[in-house]
Amino acid sequence: MIDGLIDPLKFEFMRNALAMAIMLGVLCAVVGSYMIVQQMSIDGRHDFPLGAGGVADRCFLRSTPLCWCGSRRGDQHRCLSGIESQSRLKIDSVMALILASFLAIGSTLVTVLPGANRIDLLHILFGNILGVTRSDLLLTFGITILILIVVWLFYKELLFYTFDPLGAQAEGMPVRWYYLGIVTAISLTVVANLQTVGVLLMIAMLVAPGMTAYLLVKELHQMMLLGAGLGALAGVVGMYLSYYLDIPSGSAIVLVAFGLFLLAFLLSPSQGVLTQSRRLKAQEVGSLRNIGK
Repeated sequence: MIDGLIDPLKFEFMRNALAMAIMLGVLCAVVGSYMIVQQMSIDGRHDFPLGAGGVADRCFLRSTPLCWCGSRRGDQHRCLSGIESQSRLKIDSVMALILASFLAIGSTLVTVLPGANRIDLLHILFGNILGVTRSDLLLTFGITILILIVVWLFYKELLFYTFDPLGAQAEGMPVRWYYLGIVTAISLTVVANLQTVGVLLMIAMLVAPGMTAYLLVKELHQMMLLGAGLGALAGVVGMYLSYYLDIPSGSAIVLVAFGLFLLAFLLSPSQGVLTQSRRLKAQEVGSLRNIGK
């Protein structure tokens, strides 16, 4: 058993990958908790960083600032809002078209602009955590520390804004800056996570640990702490499964995260489907016994 845990650590790429998986598990849980509470994860207008914006951000940070142009989330949001307000088109159709279009723009930019030969689109889409370098680790570590410090410093304000944005605005709080701060944190998390699970699996890692914790605890800080532990656990277990079963690392991490969510969904003491079913049956039995008496 011990040998099975230690054996993968003999390789530097596995040590780097495990460190990256742990950091991203923590980062995704903290940022994802705000997404879940504000229902941003199910609003397509907030998912654009997962597409072309995330690709362009990664390209910007690793090659040239020219990739920053044309694929920013603000451009996408303005485009979406403009079409929505000036036509009778349904928002879902508009989101699908704009997302695909900006993803095409991003993939084109990272192909034709200087430094593009260092960007592998397949790895961007599906991840390649085994190929992370020390510079990737430092970048992710810096983003993680920055976001954790900001959350710690402004936790009370963010808590107020998250659960009562209208009340926060009435109190004179700069709610627009808090909104932009959360969106920026999401974008930075996407940038850090692209190398690990890629664009297509990104949304799962952003919401799965937080959703799992949401089923188990009630307070936001508890949700972030438990989610961070579950995210790190999913990263570590996923990497070991990938090593021993020879399956894609990013997919293994996401599957473990989904497995943990499924367990919480079924067995959560307060919200689990099976738990509630048993509780209802027990109440029915108790009612029948009381009637019989």
